[in-house]
Amino acid sequence: MSKLQVMAPAAPRSTLEEMLESLKKIDDQSKDLPPVLPQRPPSKARLPSSLRSRKAVGSLLGALSQDKLVGPSDTAEITNGIDLNRSSRGNGDAYVCVSSVNSEQVNQPLPKPDPVSNITAAEILPVEKTHLNGVPENDEEFFEETKKSKSGLNGAIRDLNSGDGEIEPARDSKTGSAENGASTELETEDLRLDLDDCCQSTDVTLPFDEGGESTPMTSSDAEMESAYEKDPEDFQDDLPFDDSKTASDSVPLPDEGNAKPANALSMTASFKRRKADLFALKKNSRVWFRASEDSWVLGVVQSATDAGSVVCSTDGQVFKGASKKMLPANPEILEGVDDLIQLSYLNEPAVLHNLQYRFDRDTIYTKAGPVLIAINPFKKIPIYGSEFVQAYRNKMKESLGPHVYMTADSAYKAMIRDGANQSIIISGESGAGKTETAKITMQYLAALGGGRGVENEILQTNPILEAFGNAKTLRNDNSSRFGKLIDIHFDTSGRICGAKIQTYLLEKSRVVQQAQGERSYHVFYQLCAGADPSLRVHVNLKAASQYRYLNQSECLVIDNVDDADLFQSMLSAMDVVQISKVDQKNAFCMLAAVLWLGNVTFSICDSENHVVVDDNEAIQSAASLLHCNVKELMAALCTRKIRARHEDIVQKLSYEQASDSRDALAKAIYASLFDWLVDVINKSLESGKHRTGRSISILDIYGFESFKKNSFEQLCINYANERLQQHFNRHLFKLEQEEYTAEGIDWTRVDFVDNQECLDLIERRPLGLISLLDEECTFPRATEETLSMKLNKHLNGNSCFKLERGTIFSIHHYAGEVVYETAGIMEKNRDLLHADLLHLLGSCECSLVNSLAERVRDGFRKSNGMESQKQSVATKFKGQLYKLMQRLEGTSPHFVRCIKSNRFQNANAYDNDLVLQQLRCCGVLEVVRIARSGYPTRYSHHQFASRW
Repeated sequence: MSKLQVMAPAAPRSTLEEMLESLKKIDDQSKDLPPVLPQRPPSKARLPSSLRSRKAVGSLLGALSQDKLVGPSDTAEITNGIDLNRSSRGNGDAYVCVSSVNSEQVNQPLPKPDPVSNITAAEILPVEKTHLNGVPENDEEFFEETKKSKSGLNGAIRDLNSGDGEIEPARDSKTGSAENGASTELETEDLRLDLDDCCQSTDVTLPFDEGGESTPMTSSDAEMESAYEKDPEDFQDDLPFDDSKTASDSVPLPDEGNAKPANALSMTASFKRRKADLFALKKNSRVWFRASEDSWVLGVVQSATDAGSVVCSTDGQVFKGASKKMLPANPEILEGVDDLIQLSYLNEPAVLHNLQYRFDRDTIYTKAGPVLIAINPFKKIPIYGSEFVQAYRNKMKESLGPHVYMTADSAYKAMIRDGANQSIIISGESGAGKTETAKITMQYLAALGGGRGVENEILQTNPILEAFGNAKTLRNDNSSRFGKLIDIHFDTSGRICGAKIQTYLLEKSRVVQQAQGERSYHVFYQLCAGADPSLRVHVNLKAASQYRYLNQSECLVIDNVDDADLFQSMLSAMDVVQISKVDQKNAFCMLAAVLWLGNVTFSICDSENHVVVDDNEAIQSAASLLHCNVKELMAALCTRKIRARHEDIVQKLSYEQASDSRDALAKAIYASLFDWLVDVINKSLESGKHRTGRSISILDIYGFESFKKNSFEQLCINYANERLQQHFNRHLFKLEQEEYTAEGIDWTRVDFVDNQECLDLIERRPLGLISLLDEECTFPRATEETLSMKLNKHLNGNSCFKLERGTIFSIHHYAGEVVYETAGIMEKNRDLLHADLLHLLGSCECSLVNSLAERVRDGFRKSNGMESQKQSVATKFKGQLYKLMQRLEGTSPHFVRCIKSNRFQNANAYDNDLVLQQLRCCGVLEVVRIARSGYPTRYSHHQFASRW
């Protein structure tokens, strides 16, 4: 029997010993050499040698074509060669599978690499782990997005290079010619990498061969060069798949080795890129074809050759033309997206189609990055009310889509979170729906911050101010003829505690004169239609058709508008904002007095055309309503007292002078009544002790105007819109891009239309239009002709100014060219009122009339018997705009761009040309380009630390 050997158990090993042994085994293993970079493929797809040191795309494409691994040692060179994520915020590595390029392999699950073990399943490329918009993503999400791309290569390149561009098709290494429809190393459709995005330049050098020399030109290249010499501008158009690039994007490329300067070969590079467009237009590609100068047709490419491309539209029409007449169309899955940033191709027809697609489905709100686009449907749409307010308030807004409620909610939440004042700037041309949008915004804020009861008073100011400050124009049935900024104040708990309204430049001339088809202010027609019998007797009121100030334009009613009902709504609103019954009745007396003044007539009394006032019902009623002596009123209207050598000289007036004096009195009474009404409302809305300084300001100001005849009012209105456009440009273009430049971020600037030159034309001192106008108004013998000559002499060097003929000049505004007439401009800028008329108002027995007289007198100075403005109307308005801009600069802005869908205010009508004109004016496309390329969120270190 053999002897059993019993072994004692081994002593337990410590954890430290196991770690040491494991490390020793790792050290004993043979070291793998870093992977060898492949030779550059003989393909036109590689970068020019001027960029070869970056190795970003060249090394990547080489690895892709031979299934090689680009290792970590090359990461630094790659990231130096191309801005992989347009920022430097990514941390860590994300991995993009590039070992397979066909669709079958792309559909296979992509293995997640193990950073410790050797990678054998698939070669990978380490890149910064950052998504397209600059937000870091985890590896799983990055792989998932890559897997969803059309192909592995296509997805990798799109993720690395933001995805909107092109690359020229591969050439055969021997012949140097491109293969039509077939791929040499890689399929053309998968090589949609824009050389501009890689090189940050529109003028790129040609591909170079192994020795650094440029690829020789083919016969077709020579033909294109000959064509360039004949018509060089034809080669400056935006390429079909590169609509976002501008000339300002060009950045000189560094020379290297034997590489020639970029500008030396830029012309031939344009030929190469032109030829590449033919291969980009593959059969069945969705494109926009320019059928005419102002018409784009959506279709599908049937064939693409050197001779031209054939496109079949969706309605069966066939078009044939050059590729430069085509722009890429977005896939059907992107139709109707709620934010234009989501569009793969951002071009004018794509944006117009997306907006119309939503408009046809009564979806009138669309986001354009930080801007909300609101298209006026000219009909009621059931997307408002308490149910929708609660939905957006309860954070269901993402599922409901863009809405002005969402903009108001963002402003409110930002005010509460950051403690900073906010502003909602609503802009657009006349008739675009700014007033309604402002009211809807106020309704949502009242729902969010209600509780004290003052919110209802704020809402009830709308029918009052609309009645006294809005009128029917040729383009808008409810046009605001004044500017309004309403500051809504909140307490520490976020509830509304008060408000203040600031108004700007009421259009006084509308009281006495309107164009054919227009109306004076709504309140006159509402008073005539809705006053009860007792009020009618008290103010001796007649039908609107009996008053010259109202019937001269032959427009007394508005379709589908009941003036009597609106008058009752205004009375109820006056009660809510605590305007006493006595003040209401006195205000209606002033309105009736203005109407009766318009009916005052004159008769010529001598051969020198001097006049006297006709003693009739009109003058008697006006004197009675103003509570003044009728004889004094008659004398004040047809004579003037001039102080000369310590004695008063009475001068009789001509028919024209007496008519102007009558109209000046009527305008002064109405303008003072409007200002008094705003003051009464503000006293009712005072914040008191609950005010904390936090507020949301809503700006609703008159829109850009251009009529057949444009005068002083249109000049001031369009000047105000120029100022607002400059504020818009400053926040969304200038400050945004200047911040990126200051931070040293690799950034391709986006061009936009800067209207600073037009602003300099109007407001620069001492040779701006306003200064020259004021100077001319000081000369007693100044005429329209002398004003035109002065403007032409000093402003002719500005490209925005042009003297048309005689007394007519034009200004090229940001929204288009407007022709102005100098007739009446100086009189309206002076805004003279005779001292006798002011004395008459001050002697009236009515307290309201006396207060109106004081308001008028405060803004005037006496000069030789005439009361003239202490400041001209234009200079005063310029000062108001300056203060407005200062107020807005102290807030965080939220922009709403209202768009007019058609010129005739018809429901369900969408005018592409009109919409496009408005989009171009407000720079929507440029805003979207900056928004989707930039940083959506930014905080200072202090803000970041305090919040997180």
